[in-house]
Amino acid sequence: MRIPFALAGGPVALAGILFAVSGCAALSDGLSPSTGEALTGLHSSPIETINADVGSADSIVAPPEFIAQASESRPAGSKNDTQEGAKAAEAQPKDAPEEFFDPFAKKEDALAAGEDYDPWEGFNSVMFEFNRKLDKYLIKPVAQVYDKIMPNALQKGISNFSHNARIGPRLINNMLQFKVKGTGIELGRFLINSTLGIGGLFDPAKHWFELETPDEDTGQTLGAYGVPPGPYLVLPLLPPLTLRDFFGLILDFGADPVNYFVFPTFEVDDLPSLIAHKNRDTTTIAQLGTRVEEIVNYRSLNLETFEGVEAATVDLYSAVRNAYLQKRTKAIRE
Repeated sequence: MRIPFALAGGPVALAGILFAVSGCAALSDGLSPSTGEALTGLHSSPIETINADVGSADSIVAPPEFIAQASESRPAGSKNDTQEGAKAAEAQPKDAPEEFFDPFAKKEDALAAGEDYDPWEGFNSVMFEFNRKLDKYLIKPVAQVYDKIMPNALQKGISNFSHNARIGPRLINNMLQFKVKGTGIELGRFLINSTLGIGGLFDPAKHWFELETPDEDTGQTLGAYGVPPGPYLVLPLLPPLTLRDFFGLILDFGADPVNYFVFPTFEVDDLPSLIAHKNRDTTTIAQLGTRVEEIVNYRSLNLETFEGVEAATVDLYSAVRNAYLQKRTKAIRE
């Protein structure tokens, strides 16, 4: 199997560019509706992370400092404080050894306590702010112009077509998780939408037959098999991730049949494809163009979703992180 890259880079370079471009959607994702529209949600863009699966901005867990202030509001030295202090002193043996500090238990303790594991917060915060600025000054303005030109019905049709065409990773991960019902629904949706839905431009499977199932990905599959999420991670031009989900994203790219049969990023000898393997420049342009279109179209469809999110949220970074991690945990449990 050969993995060409028309710009003289190689598979890693191509994957990097595609992920980077789709990451612009990430910023649009970080606050987006697909991650549950966590805060209201950032798709596969930083804007998509805060979403309905987690709840509205009002339902986001209060920051620790608010809890600390609440506990500090009780007058110091009150009768209750004195009594509790005396009881604690009696219960604790005078010769009790100090609690052993295990630095390697921090991750497990944090996860057990339901806290977000974010040891790279300094780096992540910088990347999060970079993605926000990119969305504010590039992606959103382009999406606003696009929205004025493209009818809303056509935007939805493009979104439906893209989702229908990229059935591969969803179907494979349903099978890997032994989700028989989900596998059947994915196949049924693909067949119905590809025929009655005119190649996937429409979604009769949902509107006529009420066939819906959550999207599955390799990150969820790894989680279902017990692979820990690892640290929270924010990268330029990509949606919020964990280390596990980052590797899952790469595997999903390799599992997408579009990258073999339509735009052959991965060339397998004697495997037919829409664009001939020798036309590598055409493949590269088509891949990048498709990703950019998907990102701008997605952002255009969700322009109103993100309005007011920043103003309504005290700590947007923490809110997005909390919403994303809760959404992923819920998705794996289900």
